[in-house]
Amino acid sequence: MTVLEGDYSTTTLRRYAPGVGVLIGLAVIARVLGTRTPYVTPLVLAVVLGLVVGNTVSLPARIIPGTRTHNLWLAAGIVLMGARISVETLLGNGLVLLAITIGAVAVTIGLVEALSRTFFDIPEKLGSLLAAGAGICGVSAVVGVAGSIRANDEHIAYAAATILLFDILTLFVYPALGAFLGLSDQVFGIWAGITMFSTGPVTAAGFTFSETAGQWATITKLTRNILLGVIVGGYSLAYADSAHNERVSLRVLWDSFPKFVLGFVAVMTLTSTPLVSESVTEGLSAAYRWLFLVAFAGLGLSINISKLRTTGVQPVAIVLTALVLVSAGTLAVLKLGF
Repeated sequence: MTVLEGDYSTTTLRRYAPGVGVLIGLAVIARVLGTRTPYVTPLVLAVVLGLVVGNTVSLPARIIPGTRTHNLWLAAGIVLMGARISVETLLGNGLVLLAITIGAVAVTIGLVEALSRTFFDIPEKLGSLLAAGAGICGVSAVVGVAGSIRANDEHIAYAAATILLFDILTLFVYPALGAFLGLSDQVFGIWAGITMFSTGPVTAAGFTFSETAGQWATITKLTRNILLGVIVGGYSLAYADSAHNERVSLRVLWDSFPKFVLGFVAVMTLTSTPLVSESVTEGLSAAYRWLFLVAFAGLGLSINISKLRTTGVQPVAIVLTALVLVSAGTLAVLKLGF
């Protein structure tokens, strides 16, 4: 390693280490309190602790870069979670799960678009951002589609705030509703993975319900995330005009593709063979649980409640209507099929 490389590594460590240390500290506190507090899981506590700290404490500037790495730890945790999923389990339900997921995504996007253009008076591009966020993967889809349709900053802010609002609500409402309805672990996990929005809250809600539910929620959500590239490409074509002569390139689709899905599949495939011992699999399982705790602490810290006040009544009404209808319909289908 050259001197320049060494200086760069040291600078990077100094930039991110303080904030990552805060996330680890919150994760440890959540783990300790979660094992001693009935009816509350460490994952939910990690989100709550981050939410409270982030909205009551003015964090030093040197802390911020590290706390914003939470998506990296979530992706790493999902990759390692592949160690707990067997290829046989996934293939046994793969086609049915894929069909239900694609159907729910299509209905959600179509419903939000229809509501935006008929019963509610909001700009078309804002409606499309809401449709992508609700249909695919939350704020990530909002940002991805925004670039392809040249949405302005105001539309992006409204859509992102609306999706974040529902991320917070569904994170706590879904597990309680699932318990009230007496849903099985598999049905709840698939239901949350198909109808909730962002990957972090979906994973947190699933594992709050149970370990099995968390695994199914994450698998289902990954299936939806894969569709992001297709949706970005579709909206690029829908909003393209001859003046700009826009075309959907493979690069655009690849940039929109969630790369950690490939890591998840690789780990799942490898640990399904005799090449990996049970002790290694258990070690990977322990690692992904800790990575999730760190990620969810960062998720809580990233939520600025004051910014949610920018959410308009009409975007909330549109997304709420679609969420209720699609959730009810999907749950009815899942109860029949699973």
